Amino acid sequence: MAGITLDQAQAQLDAYLAASTAVANGQSYQIGTRAFRRADLKEILVSIKFWDGKVAELTAGGIRVRRGIVVDR
Repeated sequence: MAGITLDQAQAQLDAYLAASTAVANGQSYQIGTRAFRRADLKEILVSIKFWDGKVAELTAGGIRVRRGIVVDR
């Protein structure tokens, strides 16, 4: 199975951002077969965080940078 492309990840992020805006304004929103309403805002925000991370990961070429603290012993 091929991995997720940057275009696919960006499209998902854009869809969830649009859902967030619509739901925050008291409207419902549909992505594919899933319908969201105000009660689903937490789920939408989790998806935004996930897809934002995917876009960032793919934009960086799949390289992950981790920060650490070196403690002198």
